[in-house]
Amino acid sequence: MTTQPAAIAFEGDRRIAIGALADVAAAVRKRITKPTHENILIFDYVSGKSLNLDLSGSEKDIRARLAAASPAAMSAPEDTAPTTPRGPGRPKLGVVPREVTLLPRHWDWLNAQPGGASVALRKLVEEARKTRGQTDTLRARQEAAYRFITAVAGDRRNYEEANRALFAGDADRFRDLTETWPTDIRDHARHLASAAFASHKKT
Repeated sequence: MTTQPAAIAFEGDRRIAIGALADVAAAVRKRITKPTHENILIFDYVSGKSLNLDLSGSEKDIRARLAAASPAAMSAPEDTAPTTPRGPGRPKLGVVPREVTLLPRHWDWLNAQPGGASVALRKLVEEARKTRGQTDTLRARQEAAYRFITAVAGDRRNYEEANRALFAGDADRFRDLTETWPTDIRDHARHLASAAFASHKKT
């Protein structure tokens, strides 16, 4: 079974590396040690997020550091909240980090359900995941393509029109609009967009 690449790197308009995170990082390190090089960008292959890799030290150091790392860990960190455990029960004063805040009537309804509030909330979340799963997948894939396109092709001809075609699910128009883009950028943009178009057909 073919393993999907974890990351992809571009120097200017040209793809210079694709594959495992450590392999891409090592390739980029070799390139930046050259006397001259163009701007280099590294992306998560699936999400299109820009990655910030620590390329200090030797290639051996880099590989050891990234061997077990995931691209998600290298992207911009999400907001986090304290994880200090607390006792069961409703929040006393309203908003509590990483907890659900509801009006009294909502809590009353939840607590009246079989199994109590926690069980009822889990059921509601599972039902929503089943109902909105395809929509959420479509949005995630569209955003992946959009992130990459914005980072590397924001000043390209047809950039705005291509994004409109992406979110409209118009694969043929997207292909036409990106035809004049540099080959490596165009091909990866189309790769990411193709996943979005496939999801668009299912919704």
